[in-house]
Amino acid sequence: MKTHSIKTWNEEERPREKLMLHGAGALTDTELLAILLGSGTRRQTAVDLARDLLAPGGGRLDALSRMDARQLTKTDGIGLAKATAVLATFELARRLAAELPEDELTIRTSETVARMMGPHLRDLPHEECWALYLNRGRKLIGKEKISIGGMGSTIMDIKIIVKKAVDRLASGLILVHNHPSGNPHPGEQDRKQTEALKQAAAVFDIELVDHVIIGKKKYFSFSDENY
Repeated sequence: MKTHSIKTWNEEERPREKLMLHGAGALTDTELLAILLGSGTRRQTAVDLARDLLAPGGGRLDALSRMDARQLTKTDGIGLAKATAVLATFELARRLAAELPEDELTIRTSETVARMMGPHLRDLPHEECWALYLNRGRKLIGKEKISIGGMGSTIMDIKIIVKKAVDRLASGLILVHNHPSGNPHPGEQDRKQTEALKQAAAVFDIELVDHVIIGKKKYFSFSDENY
């Protein structure tokens, strides 16, 4: 039976040493999380603590990634320092997943948009609206969060979106927002706002290239569906 100190374990069983010997891919989710936590408590090893932290979500990382600091610190032994380390790690993972190689910053398909924005938007409990700004060659020259809404809708300020596109000398823009319900199909309000934005942007010779709605597992593209 293992004691409460990982230092007493066989070297090949200790998460850090196991990682150095066999690579990070050889570790379980619990062992990787234990390394991130750094230490346990007087009664628990870091591995025990990691296991307890994963337990409320059924051992699933996606459930853990959706927790906030308040939920994380409900686990005995998880203080603010450990909770913020976990939150920061998941945020870095989302940003890495959304980061495209330099040679892929030309956006020609809705799939590229979904790959870029999906990791950030698909698990949010509220709606967020983002605008991607493109030059004439469809190269991404900027992206910006436009607004944050509630569970059911977000406010799309068309004047702000178009003004920011003009300020960037953009030739095209792509609107992206999420549906916390998980269903990416557009509602009547989505269609009306998209048409209004398309007409407003056209006044300044700016093309609304697409409006992509991110759901839980799928996305909807106005352009792909000929909306």
